[in-house]
Amino acid sequence: MGNRTKTADVDLLDMDRFQRGEHHEMLRRLRMEEPVAWHETSDGKGFWNVVKYSDVVEVNRDNKRFSSEAGGVNIFDVHEMDDARPAFDPRGVMMLYMDPPKHTRYRLLVNKGFTPRMIGLLEQYLRHRSVLIVDNIIERGECDFVEDLASELPLQAIAEIMGVPQEDRKLLFSWSNRMIGIDDPEYAADDDGTVASAELYAYVNELAKQRRSDPRDDIVTKLINAEVEGDKLSELEFDMFMLLLTVAGNETTRNTTAWGMHALMQHPEAYAALRENLDDPKRFNMAIEEILRWASPVLYFRRTATEDTVVRGQPIAKGEKVVMWYVSANRDEDVFENPYAFDIERDPNEHVAFGGGGVHFCLGANLARMELRVIFREILARLPDVRPAGEPMMLRSNFIGGIKHLPVTFTPGTRVNPAPLSGARA
Repeated sequence: MGNRTKTADVDLLDMDRFQRGEHHEMLRRLRMEEPVAWHETSDGKGFWNVVKYSDVVEVNRDNKRFSSEAGGVNIFDVHEMDDARPAFDPRGVMMLYMDPPKHTRYRLLVNKGFTPRMIGLLEQYLRHRSVLIVDNIIERGECDFVEDLASELPLQAIAEIMGVPQEDRKLLFSWSNRMIGIDDPEYAADDDGTVASAELYAYVNELAKQRRSDPRDDIVTKLINAEVEGDKLSELEFDMFMLLLTVAGNETTRNTTAWGMHALMQHPEAYAALRENLDDPKRFNMAIEEILRWASPVLYFRRTATEDTVVRGQPIAKGEKVVMWYVSANRDEDVFENPYAFDIERDPNEHVAFGGGGVHFCLGANLARMELRVIFREILARLPDVRPAGEPMMLRSNFIGGIKHLPVTFTPGTRVNPAPLSGARA
């Protein structure tokens, strides 16, 4: 068992410090002074913090020594979450909470909905939707960047993928916020997210029922019919994947977009340079990768040691919790030169915003990158001078790095009013 000595004042369970942005300094201290540090908890169980890039990658990729299923991916086990107990135990039925070979089988099934063809068809649709999203605010000269711009494209993408009518996309927004924002007063509800998850399950099961009689080119149809060697998803597994898609596909890209605009407004020279290079795919893609590194929308995932082991010389006992801080790995001074500088020409940029590789590498990574390219291209092309109009409001969470509200102002422009896109839902 480790002892908190050098860094005893580091508290990675203090949500308020995360909301104030103080976690970067706490994690920097751990990288410098105690890169594999023990963190006490009130129940006496505690957990190990892994904060260096190489160690995060090592733990993330080794699913034999470090399990996602044994205790889950959050710091506290499902049965320990007295104040936010979910209505289900996701271990073994949601992809995040699985180890191979179960995870391998599940991933083969859900991959059916994320083929390059599906992503390519979606890109054409999302380019059209991004024009409409900017149209909706361009004449106003001001907006809440998060609610009016950053949230819209991921919501519309997930709605399109799931076959959800666009008028219902705000339901996805609400369910996602209520499930992920249990520690934030604005989003927290008396039901601790359980009612939101139940409402989502009822909704997606009705969608599945409709698709069995009226199949369409969407992920619900693909998933209910997906089969690998005679194996199909159970109803619970289907529900869990739709929950994961709703939350992960919405929250992460929304927050990355918001952090990207926040950084660009703080670095107007980068804003101008990116606008000038919209037709340079290499430079534009480099900027998107830096936005991903900078945002690190999922701050951590946790694993459980399946055997007595060692990380960076520190013994870790079987059954102990190991927390991988992606947000810290993406600021590791040994990997990224001047890591606290926002540099849209950073190259190489092997960030771990999608995880550190291995079997749990983010299924939606290519979708997220495409969405970020599409929305930033449209915003930068048509809104040349977005400026802050107030302080950003950060999500109170040590799990999701979120911006809830980002008031901005800009010179009003002109709507494009594109013609409807043939073959896509309005």
